[in-house]
Amino acid sequence: MYEKSVLDNGLRIVSHRMPGMKSVSIGVWIATGSRFESERNSGIIHFLEHLFFKGTGKRSAKRLKEDIEGIGGTFNGFTSEEITCFLVKVPGRHFALGVDVLSDMILNPLLKPEDIEKERMVICEEIKMYMDLPMHYVHDLLNQLFWPAHPLGRFISGTIETVSGIDRERLIKYKIRHFHPKNIVLAACGDLNHTQLVKTAERRFSVSAKFKKNIFKKAIVSQVMPRTNFFFKETEQTHIALGVHALKREHPTRHALALLNIILGANMSSRLFNEVREKRGLAYDIHSSVQKYRDTGAFVVSAGVENGKLAQATDVILEELKKVKRKEVRPAEFRRAKEYYTGQLLMALEDTMSHMLWLGESMVSLNKTKTVKEVLAQIEKVEIGDLKGVADRLFRTGHLSFACIGPVKDRQIKKIKQKLSLG
Repeated sequence: MYEKSVLDNGLRIVSHRMPGMKSVSIGVWIATGSRFESERNSGIIHFLEHLFFKGTGKRSAKRLKEDIEGIGGTFNGFTSEEITCFLVKVPGRHFALGVDVLSDMILNPLLKPEDIEKERMVICEEIKMYMDLPMHYVHDLLNQLFWPAHPLGRFISGTIETVSGIDRERLIKYKIRHFHPKNIVLAACGDLNHTQLVKTAERRFSVSAKFKKNIFKKAIVSQVMPRTNFFFKETEQTHIALGVHALKREHPTRHALALLNIILGANMSSRLFNEVREKRGLAYDIHSSVQKYRDTGAFVVSAGVENGKLAQATDVILEELKKVKRKEVRPAEFRRAKEYYTGQLLMALEDTMSHMLWLGESMVSLNKTKTVKEVLAQIEKVEIGDLKGVADRLFRTGHLSFACIGPVKDRQIKKIKQKLSLG
């Protein structure tokens, strides 16, 4: 189903031909992210991501965009804790140009001093904007509680102080260290031929250099009591994010946690949506999610609630988490969760971009791919009792963290702290 090759310089190539598609989605994945940064360099990979769009020795920033958009394509990039990716979606007949543009951006960025200074200001404004969005910023506050004094607890974009101190020399040094062919995966899905893709990659990614393996600081969970952060701000809603430490990316019971997440808060038929929004009208948006890293993870519930009903909403959320510990989920609910999980996966993989993201992330994170058949078989093996087992293991008072942004008063803080329990 998936074709793989490795170039002599170590660059890994993985592709999936999707007959009938007119597009091809291509991603260059680098196994580096914010957790590989020192505190002094916090935000440096996100800084580089911005600068890679500012031009190369062959293409100006304007031409980079025109070369892709001029053929009807789109391109973008993103940085996470463990991965950096640059991607394009273009008509299949232009796949070679897509590879050429991506390789040019990554291997030959100019990193001009004037662009660095300009983008430094842009990123500082981006950080300020993000901090003005409490529904997003509250998650960063929660991560600080989960992983204090650890790279996973820092902002991916860094801080204004760290970004202001990063110079061109450090940017170049970080790029040389991390953007090495052995640390890169080229993934593509859609209207393409793998042999042609490999030949194109051989021409565009022919560079080679001495490689030093990237390492990161492991996350050690030592939390034994609830942690809280009440951030006072005059907002129309109070935004909360609460959660517990969870499972690493490849944990044997990860699919059970995924199903539990669906039942609790991943869609509009979930328990939290029904209890918090539909029955009580305490929030417009309420959902749960799972964060997965190489060595750790988190289960998170977030919501924007009416200022005066913060304690009530928190009580309802905690009660729903306790329920899945006390009693197994209903068989019909379990079946619906499985159908939602598999259905969402299958529908996503019909799209060339979504399929490329799935394939590329697996290859760069795990150095392997899984067929859809294999994943569906793993999901099918999950039994109803496994969900309660995961809840019993993860939903513990000592692992609970709670972050909040809003006009919170002392009496509300005291009341919530007293009730932060999953016993």
